[in-house]
Amino acid sequence: MYRARREAFREHIGGDRCLVPASVFDAFSIRLAEDIGFEVGMVGGSSASLAVLGAPDLIVLTLTEFADQCRRISRASELPFAVDADHGYGNALNVRRTVEELEAAGVSALSIEDTVLPLRHGQTGMELLSVEEGVGKMKAALDARADPGTVIIGRTSAAGVNGLDDAIARGRAYAEAGVDALFFLGLKSVADFEALGAEFDLPIVTGGGLKIADTETLARCGVRLCLNGHPVLPAAVRAMEEALLAMRAQRPPDRPASPDLIRRATRADDYDQWIADYLGEALG
Repeated sequence: MYRARREAFREHIGGDRCLVPASVFDAFSIRLAEDIGFEVGMVGGSSASLAVLGAPDLIVLTLTEFADQCRRISRASELPFAVDADHGYGNALNVRRTVEELEAAGVSALSIEDTVLPLRHGQTGMELLSVEEGVGKMKAALDARADPGTVIIGRTSAAGVNGLDDAIARGRAYAEAGVDALFFLGLKSVADFEALGAEFDLPIVTGGGLKIADTETLARCGVRLCLNGHPVLPAAVRAMEEALLAMRAQRPPDRPASPDLIRRATRADDYDQWIADYLGEALG
């Protein structure tokens, strides 16, 4: 059912360009991203936590809630999208369940990270799992997928915690385990990206890279996806607050979505046609 999207995602990360994925979090946002022309989308854990719970990104969103949201997103659009599956919601056995649920929900790719989550009592700062436990999680994710087209991305924040050498060591271990791509966070310079590009043949995913280099430079270093943060939902929150303040002041919002945009985002033309086909008349 989702094979074509996953093949499209693999084609994008298998190319020679560095793409900036759309930050999406619900049916409206992925449809708008598709209409604008984004090649791929990405659902962040922080965005999902905000959209579903109105909560900060502290791993209080459950796997079931996350998978349900991904299912709503996938049914609304044909745009392939990756998701941040955090630490897989537990140990390697939980990672298996995470992959099963998210794959069934229609995701094209998911990242599993080697961060100690959720925060432990007394923990200060970010902590990483041992390489061995991280490898176990990657193997569990790979073994659990039912569709070999689903992209499994090994993610590490080691560069920002222990330095680039540890990030490369972890990347090697996850590559040997068989992941399809590597996601590095905490890189600080173009030289860091060049070192990764010289080390790995796998597609590289990164966050914040556009603060360091342009997409052409990143592409030469093997970066195929560069997430430039998740600004869409915060912008939507601000727009909602402004509209509610306007209502409270008994005045119209300054910049509401046009009726045409709402029709396009809700795929109203399709519904009009279905009414004509199945109910015998079209809306006036």
